[in-house]
Amino acid sequence: MHDWQEVLDTLVRERGRALVGRAYLLTGDTREAEDLVQDALVKVFAGRRAAREIDSAEAYVRRAMHTIYLDGFRRRRHWATIRHLAAVPASSPAHGLDGPPDELVGNRLVLAQALQQLTPRERTCVVLHHLEDLPVDEIADLLALSTGTVKRYLADGRANLRTRLGSPDGDAPTPERLDLIERRTR
Repeated sequence: MHDWQEVLDTLVRERGRALVGRAYLLTGDTREAEDLVQDALVKVFAGRRAAREIDSAEAYVRRAMHTIYLDGFRRRRHWATIRHLAAVPASSPAHGLDGPPDELVGNRLVLAQALQQLTPRERTCVVLHHLEDLPVDEIADLLALSTGTVKRYLADGRANLRTRLGSPDGDAPTPERLDLIERRTR
């Protein structure tokens, strides 16, 4: 077995679930998240210079996931501007969670739903900064943006999350939800 094959096997076995979890935060759909990880693995390991260490391989795969996700969004947006018949997107139900048995799972679902309402750039910056703990300058390098642009996306994303994580009936955010926002977006 070649070195890159061992790295790939180890990466999928040990960190595959974490990669799919990160991809889910971007896509909001388990199947799309799995496809995104698969596409990123192919992109990274199909190259002549595949990473030979697990940590660098994971970093390359994460970067590829973000690039593939943003490229796909651009393609979909471009297609939407040129197709003849505009499709009305199906709206998600406006109701909240009906008291999930496990509060942590409920909080994660609420956060995932709110993340899906952000623009792709806002969502990517928020996920990278607040959930993967990357500093602004690293996000800027990763996404080929200026630090000021990343800060703007983060500020807009946090503001949108504060607005969207209000109570299920549309009132102002409850103190519990504001606390959740602050914990999740620090």
